Amino acid sequence: MHIHVNGRNIEITDAIKAYVKEKIGKVANHYDQIQGIEVVLSVIKNPAASDSHVAEVLCKTNNGTIRVEEAAESMYASIDLLADKLARQIKKQKEKTSGFDKSSIRTDAVIEEEKEEETKEE
Repeated sequence: MHIHVNGRNIEITDAIKAYVKEKIGKVANHYDQIQGIEVVLSVIKNPAASDSHVAEVLCKTNNGTIRVEEAAESMYASIDLLADKLARQIKKQKEKTSGFDKSSIRTDAVIEEEKEEETKEE
């Protein structure tokens, strides 16, 4: 799995690249269905914009694509927010695809009725 880091209106330094790979790499270790991650870091040059540092990620998985975007006052803050949001999205998709909780109200009610019938028969 590769993490590609690109920049718009900003020069990507080795420190920023390493920070992105560290933060996003931790998220990617939790889900083995990830094929590739593309991170785009950009700076809005308009002085009126309050959150001028924007980080976007496009995460390609076997089940689809996850796109997340965050903005903050500093690039490191936007990367942190992006990593947290991506972790939540990946966790949600992982739970959907693996079906951790397949129980429902109907199946739980049927099981309880069967247990009550067994205790009545005894």
